[in-house]
Amino acid sequence: MTAADLIDLRPVLWLLLTGAALAALPLTWLLRRHRQASPAQRRHALALLTAVLTFDLIVFGAYTRLSDSGLGCPDWPGCYASASPVGAHAQIGQAQQAHPTGPVTHRKAWIEMIHRYLATGVGALITVLAFWHWRAWWQQRRHRRPAGPPAPEPGPVPTDAAPGWATLCLVWVGLQGAFGALTVTMKLYPAIVTLHLLGGIGLLALLCVQAARQQPLGQPSRPARVGAPGTTCRPAVQALLLLVIAQVMLGGWVSTNYAVLACDSFPHCRAGEAWPVMDFAAGFEWRRELGRQSGGEFLPFEALTAIHMAHRLGAVLVLGVLAWLSLHLLNAPDPGQRRAGRCLAALGSAQLLTGLSNVVLDWPLPSALAHTAGAALMVALLSTWLAAQPRPQGLGRQLAAGPAARVSADTP
Repeated sequence: MTAADLIDLRPVLWLLLTGAALAALPLTWLLRRHRQASPAQRRHALALLTAVLTFDLIVFGAYTRLSDSGLGCPDWPGCYASASPVGAHAQIGQAQQAHPTGPVTHRKAWIEMIHRYLATGVGALITVLAFWHWRAWWQQRRHRRPAGPPAPEPGPVPTDAAPGWATLCLVWVGLQGAFGALTVTMKLYPAIVTLHLLGGIGLLALLCVQAARQQPLGQPSRPARVGAPGTTCRPAVQALLLLVIAQVMLGGWVSTNYAVLACDSFPHCRAGEAWPVMDFAAGFEWRRELGRQSGGEFLPFEALTAIHMAHRLGAVLVLGVLAWLSLHLLNAPDPGQRRAGRCLAALGSAQLLTGLSNVVLDWPLPSALAHTAGAALMVALLSTWLAAQPRPQGLGRQLAAGPAARVSADTP
């Protein structure tokens, strides 16, 4: 397959129809379940549902990568210019016969295409969500207009109808699709694959923020009932979220460079080597192909060791901040903060156990998937907590802003 054949748009229509059909299933369930709910409640429920399905997509994307199925279909968006591996049965069979353990097999092709179908379905749900918000926003502006002149200045749009977050998610998922195409056409270029993972995590965080900030007016915040840390801990939660995102990037760099097994023991990297020889310059060179240096030479083992050890050191920092914040919340007088502390401690413990098992148990697939899921869940939880809590304001600023301005303060 030549470079010109890597992108073939002939199956786009069928892929879009498949994604729309997949999106119709949860959307129909949501409309039936919330048939007595208000439009604002339905939009909020769809944001939550899309966030859950995005989390599932991130985990399945990790499975696609860890099962070496990222090039199961070597072109984009279809599979050998077909909408499914069924239409490419002959081509896949030839590739599998030539290289039985290579990147293209029938099983890997199905895994890769299912991932694309699910991603298209999530994109369709985000499109519906943006349409609903823009429709509600337009209806509210139209109903606010008086019958005759003069027309007053339009007031702030209520939080539950503000289309900004939904539009941002729609733009983001489009960029994520572009990175998905580059992942295939650039043959698993490590920097692109890592950015694709970060894009999925970022999309999940945006959907969680949207669901938390665009609660139907007059309803209590769900994250507050779960136990949000509160405004006093906001700087610490922000710092922890940034550290977790940086650690996710390091973890993605470890996974995309297959550096997990560069160290096979704990707490030492290897038996008798607490601080092994490492090549950070080669390991963290972004402009290079998989397994190669920028000059085309093979990536040295010391570079893989540096990648692995950087992720370990980052984990120490993240777990330290997480432990401090968890203890602070566990000792707080508010029951909601204590619940938040227990939740953080449980997530941190699970991440530590799954990370260790990846090393000492020779990178088992369930543990690797659980580690990715835990990282995504932590980002989702911290993002929701931050979005659910109002920004601290002085009393004079609050009085000057008025209730209408405070309602719209959370719109992007």
